[in-house]
Amino acid sequence: MPIIKSAKKRVRSSAKKHKANLAYRTAYKSAVKKARIEKSEENVKAAYRALDKAAQKRVIHPNKAARLKSRIGKK
Repeated sequence: MPIIKSAKKRVRSSAKKHKANLAYRTAYKSAVKKARIEKSEENVKAAYRALDKAAQKRVIHPNKAARLKSRIGKK
């Protein structure tokens, strides 16, 4: 456990950020999975939106988002 006050605060803030990042990560993964299974226009749009949001929030690298969007669009 951290002893220094700033280290304690970092533990709290990193836990909070981890929780938020986890939400974005699960959202983009489930959207991509749904778009791969059923190639409807709605699912592809939702996957693009989720990937863009995750890349914007730096949950994933923007190049990874672009790569996944390209792969979804090809099929």
